[in-house]
Amino acid sequence: MVDHTTDVQGAPHTPVACLTDTRAMSITDTKPAVVLIHGLWVSALSWEHWAERYRARGYEVVARGWPGMEGDLEALRADPSGLDEIGVAEVLDHYTEIIGALDQPPIIMGHSFGGAFVQVLLDRGLGAVGVGIDASAVKGVTKLPLSTLRAASSGLNNPKNRHRSIDMTADEFHYAFTNTLDDEAATAAYERYAAPGPGKVLFEGALANLTRHSPLTVDFDKADRAPLLLIAGGDDHVVPASIDQQTLKKYKNSESVVDYKEFPGRSHFTIGQPGWEEVADYALDWAESHLPAVTR
Repeated sequence: MVDHTTDVQGAPHTPVACLTDTRAMSITDTKPAVVLIHGLWVSALSWEHWAERYRARGYEVVARGWPGMEGDLEALRADPSGLDEIGVAEVLDHYTEIIGALDQPPIIMGHSFGGAFVQVLLDRGLGAVGVGIDASAVKGVTKLPLSTLRAASSGLNNPKNRHRSIDMTADEFHYAFTNTLDDEAATAAYERYAAPGPGKVLFEGALANLTRHSPLTVDFDKADRAPLLLIAGGDDHVVPASIDQQTLKKYKNSESVVDYKEFPGRSHFTIGQPGWEEVADYALDWAESHLPAVTR
């Protein structure tokens, strides 16, 4: 088996690590890896619970950060200048390389912008199955609710942010991510998971429908795409369920499998919000049921 960097990256004061040989050898060779792609304003650390749960089910988990976001989270917070010119294309190329180094097509899951990236990666023929959780809009999804615009406004309010890192204040994070949590729990989530991100990615997402060759372009009618599940949260402020529902409709003419699941009461922090286990298990159970027979 190829040696991969598979531990969740970015834990504060914790160096990036790899799976030990003992753990890697315990994973059945017939199971594909699970690649987890985080979204904007958080790091790969946001997947820590899902990664542990999936490893307990015998999967190799690859939870790598975006380019410039791999390593210690505190160091990134102190100096995020390496993110200034990172855009969607660079992020997609990064994960394309990671996926290409695996022994077989993986299960690809992504949250927020990561969910949009999953769709593009599947469109490129990568992955055995994909899951987009609170997936940001790809090109062609045009109706954005006011809560989405408010959540993104802190990054979009200054054109100079396109060429530098952006982050959220604790109050902004509470509105955007943890609106279903009390103040104490929201603060704890912010302190552990909030991370600066590349403003260029946010601007490219916001302007996708005005960009002729947007890197967030997907061929919705493609027939030979791997199965895709879209998961939405009923109380999500950043990517309300209406965005995922629009995305689902875009795929209506495709012969490939595209399913939708909505969890009431779930915020944009659904991968860490209490009750995350139900969402994580549903995502992996669905993925397992849609894997090609040869990988089961």
